Formats: sequence, C-alpha cells, structure tokens
Amino acid sequence: MGYGPEPRNCMDLIMKHCSQTLMGNHDCAVLYEPSNFNVGAETACYWARGQLENETDNDKQSRRWKFLGDLPVKHNLEAPDLDVAGITLVHASPRRPVNEYIFPDDVYNNPNKLRGLFDRIDHLCFVGHTHLPGVFLDTPDFYSPQELEWIFEVNPDRKAIINVGSVGQPRDRDNRACYALVEPGTVRFVRVPYDVDRTVEKIYAINELDDYLGSRLKEGR
Repeated sequence: MGYGPEPRNCMDLIMKHCSQTLMGNHDCAVLYEPSNFNVGAETACYWARGQLENETDNDKQSRRWKFLGDLPVKHNLEAPDLDVAGITLVHASPRRPVNEYIFPDDVYNNPNKLRGLFDRIDHLCFVGHTHLPGVFLDTPDFYSPQELEWIFEVNPDRKAIINVGSVGQPRDRDNRACYALVEPGTVRFVRVPYDVDRTVEKIYAINELDDYLGSRLKEGR
C-alpha cells in the first residue's frame, strides 16, 4: 500500500488469497496519517487513500477500509510440523512491529539493538520493512540469500530474524519479486521475474506518484 499503481486491485487479491496479513507502516499511514515519510512516499500514501475513498462500489469500499482497520501488528503461531519452536510475524521488528528498521549494518553499528530484538522472540521472526531479504542471527550476523545459496537451515537451538524481502519493491539490486517459503527445517528464498517495465509505465502515468517509485523498480532499489 502506498508505492504501487493499483492499490485497490492488490488489496482485493490479498483479501481473497491471504489467510494472515499484518499492518505495515504504509498501511498505517493510509489509514491514519504519514509520519516521518519523505515527500514522495507521503504523497503516494495520500493518493492511495484517495483511491480507496473514490471507490464507487460502497460494499467494496467498506470491505477494504474494514480490512485495513482490522490488521494486527503482530501474529504468533506454533509450527511443530516445520521443526521450529515458534514463529513471530511482524512487518518491521518484534520491538516496534510497524516501523522499526533492521538493517544489515546494525550487525556492526548497533549490535545491542539486535540483542534487544532477539530477546523478544522465541525462535524465528519474519519481517519485511527494509525490503532487504536475508537472515539475522543472534551472534549477531547477517547473511544475504546469495550467501546462503537461497536456503537457510534452521537450527532448533538458535534464534533468527528473517527478512523475506518484497514482492512489490525489492531493494537488493535484484528487480525480481522476492518472498520466502518455510519448509520443515528450512527457509527458502524465492525470486520470480515479472513485467517490471509494465509496472513502471503504470506508475509514470499517475501524476501523484513520483517517477522515482517506478524507475527504482528497474534497478531493484
């Protein structure tokens, strides 16, 4: 929500196909007000809000607003069939679920921050706020999907915070859509090519969306 050219269509697909969805910082900004956003991101949030408000089908409009308003900020689940002690799902971090960034450089620049985050999880925590896929360990260390050869072997005795990347706007210089698949004992990072140029042109055609939101997609940043 807030960066792409088709927020209503995306919401409808998510409501139809996703069994669990979380509140992210852009969802919160569209629902309430943008806070500490740059000008382009703030304008995009207001535009996305307008798209929801301008829906002529009252039932669709009500369902979308209710969906946004009901989004939880955190979801915990037990997954014994996946050989993990417990999974925490948040958009940003286990400490501030909506808007705290966890960067790979924190391993070197702010290790105490990471230790504090690991204190708040039981085993695995999945995030996505930075759009940078990879795995944080409580050493602390960070490993990109390439370093892991796309598969992270889960240690039953070691915690991990896993950034799944972004389907819509990956920022690791790889413009393919990115997500993570959890399987027994492993987390597999998956990349899927899509028609980036078509999405970019849709963004360029919308005056309220900064062209940068389109051009960055080509470079995966």
